[in-house]
Amino acid sequence: MAGPASELSRALARNAEAVCRHYLGAGHREGRYWIAGDALGSPGRSLYVRLKGDDHGKGAAGKWTDAATGEHGDLLDLIGLNCGHRALAETIEEARTFLSLPRALPDFGPDEPRPPAGSRKAARRLFAASKPVAHTLAETFLRHRAIAGMRSERWLRFHPRCWYRANEDDAPDTANAFPALIAAVTDLDGTITGVHRTWLNAEGNDKAPVATPRRAMGDLLQHGVRFGTSGPVMVAGEGIETMLSLRMAVPPLAMIAGLSAPHLAATAFPPELQRLYVARDDDPAGAHAVATLTERTHAAGIAMIVLEPELDDFNADLRRIGLDRLRAHLARQFVPEDRSRFLLSTG
Repeated sequence: MAGPASELSRALARNAEAVCRHYLGAGHREGRYWIAGDALGSPGRSLYVRLKGDDHGKGAAGKWTDAATGEHGDLLDLIGLNCGHRALAETIEEARTFLSLPRALPDFGPDEPRPPAGSRKAARRLFAASKPVAHTLAETFLRHRAIAGMRSERWLRFHPRCWYRANEDDAPDTANAFPALIAAVTDLDGTITGVHRTWLNAEGNDKAPVATPRRAMGDLLQHGVRFGTSGPVMVAGEGIETMLSLRMAVPPLAMIAGLSAPHLAATAFPPELQRLYVARDDDPAGAHAVATLTERTHAAGIAMIVLEPELDDFNADLRRIGLDRLRAHLARQFVPEDRSRFLLSTG
């Protein structure tokens, strides 16, 4: 690494602890090291970041190693992994933003316009500017919905002042920014194509008092917010809170939130998918999405099973009847091999 990247790496190393607190929020300091579970900032003890040391060489500040995977590098490498970047230019831009340096625009010249609002690039910048959910209002918001343990979810983040465009249904004095739960929309390869924003009130116990507290931007068709690694068995549904409620009950099972009924119906199937559980929303749009998915899965040779909540929706089930009863309700709808593999081992 040479040139601007090398300079940025040294600048990050001089602020190593601040970098770790921002990107590895679930970790903690022990002596001269910051310890976390992995480069995504999960709780744990396998990743070590040196906070103090020389400017160069093996013992330099900012050097890190993940004992579980063998990965290692400097803080620029760490930020790239944490943010899911696929190009060094994205990581350099993110590092400059963190360090409050002048913004580099490698993808277009100085006379060209900035990425349009709502574009894929704008979505990536918002996600990169956000932080892990640990110890934030986003975590508070989820806990008020009985959803916990989501600090390690790679594609969930928090932004303290996310811009909000008021519309004609909002009050004239509506603020132009609120704290927000940020969820990355990705394709089958894990590339960020958009983001979903849930604006929150100042206490974090509810959505912000605005007309449309949930909005998505970017390229959404066929994509979604993913939880876990795709495999032969998955669960798909519309809302993020619905899918996180199911993830509380069945954490080993990969899931995807399509964000709306039409986008759920158009979700792209990973090539290894053999059986798809669909968390149905009980409304006409949800019924149409299920009908479309039935046709698509049948044509692709994928078995599909509809999951029905006991109450209004799966988050209501989690909050009102509890986790154990939700697992039992799901167990009655899972095929036997999935019941023993995903539910009995969990419950």
